[in-house]
Amino acid sequence: MPRLIVVAALLIASLSGVGEVVRLSLDGTVNPATSGYIVRGLGEANRTGASLVVLVLDTPGGLDTAMKEIVEAILASPVPVVVWVGPAGARAASAGTFILVAADVAAMARGTSTGAAHPVAISGESAKEGDPTVQKAVNDAVSRIRSVAEFRGRNADWAERAVRESATVTATEALDLGVIEIVADSFPALLSALDGYRLRDGRVLRTAGLPVREVEMTLRERLFSYLADPNLVYILLLLGIYGLIYEFFTPGIGIGLVGGGISLLLALLGLQILPISLVGVGLILFGVLLMVLDVFTPTDGILTTGGVVSLLIGSFSLFELEGTALRLSWITVAATVGTLTLLFLFIASKGLLAQRRRPRPLTTMVGLEGMAKDDLAPEGWVLVKGEYWRARAEGEPVRAGDRIRVVGQERSRLTVRRQE
Repeated sequence: MPRLIVVAALLIASLSGVGEVVRLSLDGTVNPATSGYIVRGLGEANRTGASLVVLVLDTPGGLDTAMKEIVEAILASPVPVVVWVGPAGARAASAGTFILVAADVAAMARGTSTGAAHPVAISGESAKEGDPTVQKAVNDAVSRIRSVAEFRGRNADWAERAVRESATVTATEALDLGVIEIVADSFPALLSALDGYRLRDGRVLRTAGLPVREVEMTLRERLFSYLADPNLVYILLLLGIYGLIYEFFTPGIGIGLVGGGISLLLALLGLQILPISLVGVGLILFGVLLMVLDVFTPTDGILTTGGVVSLLIGSFSLFELEGTALRLSWITVAATVGTLTLLFLFIASKGLLAQRRRPRPLTTMVGLEGMAKDDLAPEGWVLVKGEYWRARAEGEPVRAGDRIRVVGQERSRLTVRRQE
């Protein structure tokens, strides 16, 4: 009976709209990790019978596919979604503008801004208006943001200007233009302004006295969010490749294997998140291969030059990030390629010179002590000064594990005697 009473109370509470306020936070780029987090938070709010979801937004933009997933989840959410750009100093640029316009209630704090949703090229500069490809992307973005703005009853003309002209507005300007409905300087002030607010579908929001539960990103989502930075993924990728090559030149489990392996694994995780070009990956690997071949078969720098050129071309074509605020900086590419290339050539050349140098046997082996690794009957292997030597026993038989003393040497072959 008590269980039935609790279930009935929860059912009545959910039907009457009495629940909780679920708070989500997007502070950073819009990427698959953050979109998965927001979609998960909206689904959790729906399952728990929350009365309201508030998304605190501060983003420079991000990937179009991730933004599309967030917008679709907000529009399909049965729980009202409020997007608040705050606190002061925050912004909802590029993809963030689409997310703000898609909310049931759009709000901003004073000292924030929104807009600048024009598609940008991978270099970060606005693409030329005469380019048919760019016009196609712009027209597509305009149609999407206009449809969402009209669906929410907001200023569709300004939304179009935000895409075509990269128009931006402050909080007070957005309120005057009909882009947002509320200006609130803090989260408590936002909840106070939302209490009694009537939505376009007739529902009335009640926030007074409701508990606020913050849904945070999981450790996996945080890691993937960090790895959504193309500059970090690029550095990890090259560190991983060069680290493994260094370990190949200097065999043994060392810093090259550990550092290079971890960096490469993290880079592969990032490459699963970001859209990449297989051609770019191939050019990077081909460039590294040319540089390695030049170390083994010197060509007066011809292969190294070709490798650096291939590496640079592959680097700039590695990520397919057109139309997004995310981009790979040319400074990152130049600094990473230059530093790792010089370091690799220095270490590789030293390692190869050491490997090609002929070993010089010691001339003072006579008198040194060691240990027999085999039964010398009469020949076998002994360990002297940390090195294995072929040796012949003299006098008493020598068994594996016996202590031995070197009594003679002929080139790389020793004569040993059992040591009492």
